Amino acid sequence: MAVARVVHTADRTLTGRQLASLLTPPPEGRFGYRELARAVREALLDGRVALRVRLPAERELAAVLQVSRTTVTGAYDLLRESGYAHSRRGAGTWTALPDGQAPTALGSYQDESGATIDLALAAPQAPESELAAALTAAALELPRYAGAQGYHPYGLPALRAAVAERYTARGLPTRPEQILVTSGAQQALSLVLTLLGRAGDRVLAENPSYTNALDAMRGRMLRVTPVPVTESGWDTGLVDAALRQTAPRLAYLIPDFHNPTGHLMPPEQRRELTRAARATGTWLVVDETLTDMALDVPAPAPFATAAGGGDGEQIVTVGSLSKSCWGGLRVGWVRASSRVVTELARVRITADLSGSVLDQLVAVALLDRLGEILPRRVEELRRRRAALSEALARHVPEWRWTLPPGGMCLWIDLGRPIASALASRALRHGVRVEGGARFGVDPGTHEHRLRIPYTLPEDVYESAAERLAAALDGAPGRFADPALPDWVA
Repeated sequence: MAVARVVHTADRTLTGRQLASLLTPPPEGRFGYRELARAVREALLDGRVALRVRLPAERELAAVLQVSRTTVTGAYDLLRESGYAHSRRGAGTWTALPDGQAPTALGSYQDESGATIDLALAAPQAPESELAAALTAAALELPRYAGAQGYHPYGLPALRAAVAERYTARGLPTRPEQILVTSGAQQALSLVLTLLGRAGDRVLAENPSYTNALDAMRGRMLRVTPVPVTESGWDTGLVDAALRQTAPRLAYLIPDFHNPTGHLMPPEQRRELTRAARATGTWLVVDETLTDMALDVPAPAPFATAAGGGDGEQIVTVGSLSKSCWGGLRVGWVRASSRVVTELARVRITADLSGSVLDQLVAVALLDRLGEILPRRVEELRRRRAALSEALARHVPEWRWTLPPGGMCLWIDLGRPIASALASRALRHGVRVEGGARFGVDPGTHEHRLRIPYTLPEDVYESAAERLAAALDGAPGRFADPALPDWVA
């Protein structure tokens, strides 16, 4: 087997206690060398442990786990032999992946015929009656703007005021000058990354995270430092350690119904992360596009309310109407200081002089109707979440997941690293689904996960689950768990 290329970065190190906190103990409670190697490999594939980080010294990890140093040595030997680690004399042992292990890229696939059930898009249909009313209201308003050139690089003043008013009503006083209207949240994030980041800068990101955001970071040649989001959510100790070790220029967070895991960050963790980012001078880029999708809990206050004092200057928030109303509208925004908004507008002009006046007028009318739209949207998502969960439980009972308190997706544990192969086969069975590797910072991780949105009508999920079960059946060799070498010392 060829040795995987490893980039040695001295500022990416796990201590023994940090690694131990990320490992799943064996059923018998005490690690042997094979169990330890398997636990490290699973944590790596799950994204809890990042690629290209230095593992703790053998003596240190042995003391933390209360095992012999020989046990740790044997585990590291197994990991190196199977391609999951690489060592260099005097430099330590670093995490890696075997050559050729990477996710299947299905993100560009589209089926316009409607024959394929698309479970890859976490996006709702438009609220028809409210959209029709908003279009009528916008048409009546449009003549007032037709006499001017129609360019509004900062966004339509009426829409900036409406978005600012909504932030204020949610507990974060905001002026229209602090809002930049964009063509969706993706453009908002791209503008922020372009303004605040430079090629080679570090950006801290949750692992897993929103795949399009990760692609935007990679496209700008930013160096992504991953911090895990696990079954229990965020570990602020690990985030704080990553901030102190790497001092990233930016940190991209999805604290409200995290995409794809669905977790909601508790208030105290928000305050801790804000304090830690302040200490390292890191800009917090907070994605709140899913904030309104609170299914089982009250909708959270804006993240910047956790800052207190003047710390809000270091926080940039991204939002949109895509999840609460309709993605086809393509209206998003950035909330930041007025100075940052001015600089973002200058960046925006180089690529996009202004958004559509008509779309922004529709957005103003929809924001005025959110009190009617959101309760129905939330109830609709509750029903669809239940329908998807029940269908999967009937057809693939071996899969496991936790119902999220909000958001639009289930983050499903398949029990074995087959997600990319399953996604490829599922497409031939008429269902498109994205494997967890698409949401990982490092290629090849989260291979035992699927993200399945519950945004389609309830009656779709029975057929979708049947097709997934059919894709799972047969040809077991293709889904074989890549076992560690079966050798005995």
